[in-house]
Amino acid sequence: MTPEQSGQNPLRKELPHQVPVAEARPTAESPADVAGGDGAGQDTPPGITGRQRLVNGLWPPRITRAQLIVALLLFGLGFGLAVQVASNSDGDSALRGARQEDLVRILDELDDRTQRLEDEKQGLENQRDELENSSNQAEEARRQTIEKERQLGVLAGTVAAQGPGITMTIDDTKGTVEADMLLDAIQELRAAGAEAIQVNGVRVVASTYLTDSGQSVSVDGNKINAPYRFKVIGKPQDLEPALNIPGGVVQTLEKEQATVTVERSDKIVVDALRAVKRPDYARSSSQ
Repeated sequence: MTPEQSGQNPLRKELPHQVPVAEARPTAESPADVAGGDGAGQDTPPGITGRQRLVNGLWPPRITRAQLIVALLLFGLGFGLAVQVASNSDGDSALRGARQEDLVRILDELDDRTQRLEDEKQGLENQRDELENSSNQAEEARRQTIEKERQLGVLAGTVAAQGPGITMTIDDTKGTVEADMLLDAIQELRAAGAEAIQVNGVRVVASTYLTDSGQSVSVDGNKINAPYRFKVIGKPQDLEPALNIPGGVVQTLEKEQATVTVERSDKIVVDALRAVKRPDYARSSSQ
């Protein structure tokens, strides 16, 4: 009997141990296969909770160099602000304890300084306008140069000066007044607008220095003895209050048992002169 007669397909062969189609299909990949096949790329052990995974991600912290620099800058800024606030608080505390008349005097002194600066600015602007609008600019420039030379001579101590001002006398019977106290007085007078100062016959200029010399004081190497007499040219309404501010020159000297008297005058003569000294190294930069 032929295969055709028996009803069997000659091409079909029996495959031993044939695997069913359903069993040959691939199964779904497990989380370990997705992460790394054999689980080698998995960072956390199985069964960890979300909270534990969050804690592991935040601690220990991983600080980069940029984050460290930013943190240091913020710390420095905060420290500077704290110091500034503390400094302002100290200043406010000192003013808060002052009397009302003292506060009014301090405000008046600040207003006077502001007004002096405004007047100086206006004077310079007027000189500029006069120079620009003058028909004879060369003559106007010469006049302004002479006036400026006179003013600089007063400041340099090379010419005598007179005008309104004050006379301050410091009587030091205990010998407790030192050079730095007199220097504080000079600085306070300059800040109040003093234009010429003379102490016991010695002209005070920009380069003046004071040193202690036993029981007395030396001004630019010239020994002076008490009582110390200051002759100052300036606006008396500004000079005297500047010396009497709370914690100022007068109170400091009185704590050292010195006696201070201040007198206003419409005419103060400062006639002590300084020799003109040619600078050794400085030269004019104008061509």
